[in-house]
Amino acid sequence: MYILFEGIDTCGKTTQIELIAQKHPEIILTHEPGGTAFGKKAREILLDDGLSSKRAELLLFLADRAEHYEEIIKPNRNKTIISDRGFLSGIGYALANGDFDFDELLMLNRFALQGDLPDKIILFVTDMTTLRERTSQKSLDGIEQRGLEYLIDVQQHMIESLQKLYIDHLIIDATEEIETIQEKISSYLKL
Repeated sequence: MYILFEGIDTCGKTTQIELIAQKHPEIILTHEPGGTAFGKKAREILLDDGLSSKRAELLLFLADRAEHYEEIIKPNRNKTIISDRGFLSGIGYALANGDFDFDELLMLNRFALQGDLPDKIILFVTDMTTLRERTSQKSLDGIEQRGLEYLIDVQQHMIESLQKLYIDHLIIDATEEIETIQEKISSYLKL
């Protein structure tokens, strides 16, 4: 089973993935961008936010996604894989950058994933107050420096995009207690 944990920065995805990993070491954990050798290089470029072309940024994300699929997802498709981010984030960020169409983005992502979309998506949704509080406690990368309103816009695009997809999903209120969230995810994934 191929599962995406999606959401904007500081929403708690990584914390929940780590909790699952402690209980289920057999699960394959990965992330985008950066889950492959190529992905690490792409991540540096993307998080530096040095590209002037949003199309170039999108294509670099898609190249990383295609390589990640080929190296990590495809050979392990018969196991349980949890990815910290994936194509839903890619679509959300691209839509927030403007000048892109959902259907076109979905087609490009299907191409990068060889038509093999995830089985389940868990989307963490936060609010401005929690986002402001959590981002104030860390140094921000280039994408986060685009602003909190930008991140909330990305989140809204992820919610709207998820509603257009026929993929089994769970929306998590990221402002809830860690233990409450963990229980909901364990129940949903039947772990």
